[in-house]
Amino acid sequence: MKTLLFTPATYNFAETMRMVEVARACRDAFRIIFTSYGGDFEWLVTDEGFPLIPMQPRLTPRKIERLYRIIRWDQVNYPFAVDHLTERVKGELQWLQALKPVAVVTGLDLSWPISSRVAGIPLVWVSQTTSLSPYWHSPLATWPDLLDYRPLRVIPDKVLNFFARYLMHFNRIIMVPFNKTARLFGAPPFKGPDFWEGNHTLLAEPREFSGIKNVPSHYHFIGPLVARIDRDIPPEVEDLPRDLPLIYFAMGSSGDRRIIAEILEGFAGKPYRVIAPVKKLLKDTPVDIPDNVVVTDWLPAHKVNPMAQLSVIHGGLGTVMTACLSGTPIVGVGMHFEQEANLECVARKGFAIRLRKRRMTVAELMDAVDRLLHDPEAHRRAQEFKRIIEKYDAPANAARLLKQTYAA
Repeated sequence: MKTLLFTPATYNFAETMRMVEVARACRDAFRIIFTSYGGDFEWLVTDEGFPLIPMQPRLTPRKIERLYRIIRWDQVNYPFAVDHLTERVKGELQWLQALKPVAVVTGLDLSWPISSRVAGIPLVWVSQTTSLSPYWHSPLATWPDLLDYRPLRVIPDKVLNFFARYLMHFNRIIMVPFNKTARLFGAPPFKGPDFWEGNHTLLAEPREFSGIKNVPSHYHFIGPLVARIDRDIPPEVEDLPRDLPLIYFAMGSSGDRRIIAEILEGFAGKPYRVIAPVKKLLKDTPVDIPDNVVVTDWLPAHKVNPMAQLSVIHGGLGTVMTACLSGTPIVGVGMHFEQEANLECVARKGFAIRLRKRRMTVAELMDAVDRLLHDPEAHRRAQEFKRIIEKYDAPANAARLLKQTYAA
């Protein structure tokens, strides 16, 4: 049986679950092996019985926090320096030589594109249109919150959005340490987009999501790839009274602690109950939890989100797709450009409100919640989109492509 190597960034919950969902669907056709540089979500892999290779150098909690600050653009820097990438690539090449996989499947572990290119092994990205050049070179691109400075707000959105499509050119700057490392190993440099695409790009969304339909032939819409943790709903959530509307408040792995705390406190005294699986994100953050809010650790979102009448989320693709499959309208605050774009996609469909991170006030967010809770048209459109996308079986679609391409 041929080996298929999965290389998730296991500090990110959604990323790890996407890899696990695809691997589950492929395990009958491949010998599945995972690698990890560390993070809180390695258990998602090992609980499924997949072998997990611990890679070096390990990512410490401090380094992971730094990565999230960079991902959110709270800190402008390269994710990894050349010496760190070089050490990674040396170890990865040794494992590629030993395992001889037919392909490497990744989604956010940023050294494997270099190693795969050096070793001549096909690379498969699990990604989304809102992080790739077809979206950002289209009229759908919007000016990111990263650059939402007060002096620029006098410029009409239409003008700023026009210039947003040129921001992908900054990708070449991000590529500097990656290309330096590739050259050290004798591989040609990446032009930019090819780093994020690989030989095949599995788009973890339905074709109907972003508005981008004409994509390169190596892009494949597989459908919503969401986390399905095989856990029971805890009693404190299952037994919540249904005397008031339920709000599902989730901020993934990358939510900003300050914003989360402010939103939680803003729910105080509101005429609804809130389910908030944000406990891990609140570490060392002082916050007064209102009586109508239940704060938990990670939940089986695919079971809990449908209990709610509305979702308040950060815009990560997994949380957006879970909300869509639950048929709930969405109020969203994106932490970075990709999440902002995801929220724009559902806002254009008429069942979501996106609030800008730099401008948002808790009062505005609560007003948006109240408006959507009592907007029958938004609820109708959310249910309509749910019926469209629930026909997809993303893990099966991904597995079919991988089997046809690499198992023969």
